[in-house]
Amino acid sequence: MLKFIPLGGLGEIGLNIMVFEYRDSILIVDAGLMFPEDFMPGVDLVIPDFQYLRENHDKLCAIILTHGHEDHIGAMPFLLREFNLPVYGTRFTLELLKEKLREHKLLSIAKLTAISPGEILSIDDFQVEFISVNHSIVDGVGLAISTPEGIIVHSGDFKIDPTPVDGQATDLARFAAYGSKGVLALLSDSTNAEKEGFTLSEQDVKKSLEDFFQASRGRIIVAVFASNITRIQQVINLAMKYGRKVMFSGKSMLTNVQIARKEGFLHFPEDQEIGEKQIDQFPDDKLAIITTGSQGEPMSALARMVQGAHRNIKIRQGDTVILSSRFIPGNERAITAIINKLYEQGADVAYEKISEIHTSGHAKREELKLLLGLVKPKFFVPIHGEIRHLIRHIQLAAEMGIPQDNLLLATNGSVICFEKQKASFAGRVPTGRVLVDGKGLGDIGDSVLKERRRLSENGVFIVLLVLNQQTGDIVYGPDVISRGFVFEEEARYIIEDAKYVVLEVLDDEREELYKDESVVKEEIKRRLAKFFHKVIERRPVILPLIVHV
Repeated sequence: MLKFIPLGGLGEIGLNIMVFEYRDSILIVDAGLMFPEDFMPGVDLVIPDFQYLRENHDKLCAIILTHGHEDHIGAMPFLLREFNLPVYGTRFTLELLKEKLREHKLLSIAKLTAISPGEILSIDDFQVEFISVNHSIVDGVGLAISTPEGIIVHSGDFKIDPTPVDGQATDLARFAAYGSKGVLALLSDSTNAEKEGFTLSEQDVKKSLEDFFQASRGRIIVAVFASNITRIQQVINLAMKYGRKVMFSGKSMLTNVQIARKEGFLHFPEDQEIGEKQIDQFPDDKLAIITTGSQGEPMSALARMVQGAHRNIKIRQGDTVILSSRFIPGNERAITAIINKLYEQGADVAYEKISEIHTSGHAKREELKLLLGLVKPKFFVPIHGEIRHLIRHIQLAAEMGIPQDNLLLATNGSVICFEKQKASFAGRVPTGRVLVDGKGLGDIGDSVLKERRRLSENGVFIVLLVLNQQTGDIVYGPDVISRGFVFEEEARYIIEDAKYVVLEVLDDEREELYKDESVVKEEIKRRLAKFFHKVIERRPVILPLIVHV
């Protein structure tokens, strides 16, 4: 039988990784990451748990990548560190991946093969055709996976833009061709399944951007995702049309522009671009700056401009700043703070909520219906979205006439089996999230996160005691160190009373000092916690340190 197993990306945005298994072969599609949420202090990245792949490592045959967004390739260095498998993807996707592998010192051993849309790849029991799709990053693809049990169509991240400015349209003809052959199951992008109508065309965004180029008499600063090469090309074209030189700012922006030019996805004359040190050589109305920082990231180029920390660019009166991206949930506060600071410094600001300067890369309901109508799958599995998106997509498929029994609502770890034109759920496999903190991988758990949150919310209270090893008498202390809990000079009475609480514990538990010191430490923590809650209603992390001399 054929098995489809999502290991991430269902019920969440990010962590996309899927497994297709037939006999002794496992094909992996994508391996993405998720950026940490507010309740994960200190965590740099979140990646999927690869436990199921470890348990079946002898079956792994290849990795297919649909496009180069972080939520689809961000976990690849961690995956390839464990499983050095062949990787197939389009040119631009693999070039972005190479940058990541270079940072992780894995590029020299990686087995990467570039595949163009329309090519068919044979891997063990699978035959995979790459189908061109339009998305907010160039060179994206959907997949038609032919197996002995039938054809599985994976939409990839897509939208249907009839007038794409980069010329890369979603290849509806190929999807329809597979629909006419008979498709066993469609796995389709659900991100915008709640939104009615069609996605705004990039041509409409171009018109909105041009209005600003026509009206502005100062510098134009456009903050955009570094991966959105199509949008970057539009800004460059407008700059050329209105006689402005272009400067790129931000590490990822410079890297992606270089890759896109090398691979033929970005076009402009050499003399159109200027460096940061040349910026003062041109009047404001002859400059366009394309930068990172549309999400208010604190270390991004735009944030440094706003804070006056950028080496060569500071926001000033008369600048027009365009945040040409959507507000990603969780980033609203940071973006709003940037917008307020821009206004304070005299800039004119445009953003998604007040101007049509961005469009989604994901299909809305009418486009999703169109794909369903063309592919005509027997079974339907919504992917890529939170649970509300998946359910809304299921409901849409039901409206399109797919029988209720053929609508399969999977979650991470679900095992869907296809056999003899029938589908069934067959249990679950282990899934989860692995937290990456610096060079640490998976060594941060719920208990550590809970302690970090307590530290960030209530601070730490350290008690230091030095005791005579023979007699148990106090040689020094109790001394205390408070950080993030109370200001010691203003709350001296609390500190002094806390010391008396510690002395009381030592009197009451003197015998335990010789038997089990940990009991004394726990009692100090318990009584201090009770005292602090009663006096000040705070719960700091309490760390008793006992030294014997």
